[in-house]
Amino acid sequence: MRSKKVAVVGGGFSGLVAIRELCREGHEVVAFERGAQLGGTWVYSPETESDPLGIDPTRTVVHSSLYDSLRTNLPRHIMGFREFPFVDSGKPGRDSRRYPKHEEVLRYLEDFACEYGLKELIRFQTEVLFVGLEKDGKWTVKSRRKNTDELEETFDAVVICCGHNTEPRIADIPDVEVWPGWQCHSHSYRTPEAYRDQVVIVIGASASAIDISRDIAGVAKEIHVVRQSEGRFKFWDKFRLTNMFFHPMIDKAYADGRVGFQDGTEVIANVILHCTGYKHHYPFLHTDGAVNVDDNRVGPLYKHVFPPALAPGIAFVGIPNFVITSLHFELQSKWIAGILSERISLPSEEEMMQDVETLYSKLEASNVPKRHTHMLGDFLFELEDWLAKECGCPAIEEWRKNMFKSCFASFIAFPKTYRDEPDCSEELYEQAEQEFRQVLGT
Repeated sequence: MRSKKVAVVGGGFSGLVAIRELCREGHEVVAFERGAQLGGTWVYSPETESDPLGIDPTRTVVHSSLYDSLRTNLPRHIMGFREFPFVDSGKPGRDSRRYPKHEEVLRYLEDFACEYGLKELIRFQTEVLFVGLEKDGKWTVKSRRKNTDELEETFDAVVICCGHNTEPRIADIPDVEVWPGWQCHSHSYRTPEAYRDQVVIVIGASASAIDISRDIAGVAKEIHVVRQSEGRFKFWDKFRLTNMFFHPMIDKAYADGRVGFQDGTEVIANVILHCTGYKHHYPFLHTDGAVNVDDNRVGPLYKHVFPPALAPGIAFVGIPNFVITSLHFELQSKWIAGILSERISLPSEEEMMQDVETLYSKLEASNVPKRHTHMLGDFLFELEDWLAKECGCPAIEEWRKNMFKSCFASFIAFPKTYRDEPDCSEELYEQAEQEFRQVLGT
């Protein structure tokens, strides 16, 4: 196996497992994390950006997107890495619940980094300013640590483990510029108090919209949820509150405070809260067009990881969504590390590009919007099993697959209580606990 000097951009969930797998494969790793601590998305800060919509390019950027009440939407049994399960530590002050709060996830990541000696490989408070390909196939990385001069270094490869949850996507609302209320993106939502006695319009129907709507419903006067798909509201009906109302998308905003919806109804509102997700954002990456972000499709990427024209010199970890995040990141990282050491081979550039084009054609034929390219859905386990085989790892355990499916079904069926009631059969949890004990040797 050949050792490479590899830069890892990001010190969150995906960055940490990428560092571990690259080191295991014998590579020399330097990781860059612009925050003051590891954890990425799982670092909570009460601080919010100067622009609550997150669209002003001159704003002070705050990395954290966590709201104070956030709990995981997957049980800890399938959130941990395969060789370092996310078990209840039993330590005082720790959250032992199956669906713990965000603080417990951060502590798990800190434990993981400590177990494998990862922290010493991370340069904290260091922002990556530029990543670009040199003529000899090496990669230039320019970075700057807080209060220091810019540093330029050369690497054999770069693994990008960031850019997923910082740049907000905003809904397009006609004439909103004349509307006198205030707007915010969920990226800048922390606690419900600012919404007390307000009439709030929430745009979105995914996990953050659900959590935040319920969070602020206890203090707000009214919550008006808008969504393109009416079918989604059948699901929302299961936890509709007395001060919660549903509407189709916004048609227009007015200078007198009214907001009109596409069904002709109107409401005078104080706040529009965009729970509309994020854009993939890599302002430091310069590839002369070999990698682009088009309507949130990062591409072209072979298996959502390697740009065919630049592989294996640059790779992405963590882009797919609706996955078992820790498991998927771990398999992606193992694959990348093995390819860089030349233990695992990639197809030719032409073959990889053909695979990408085949995927795009299938999505188009199925009327899947471009922005959902990385939403794996029904193809999740097919890709994860493929990655496991490429890496020479055991196939994904059936209990893990079944738990993921069962938890999702419970979320749909019991959205109010699924975190605090048994969401799948106790037999699955028992299987998971047995697996934990085997891994831990206890």
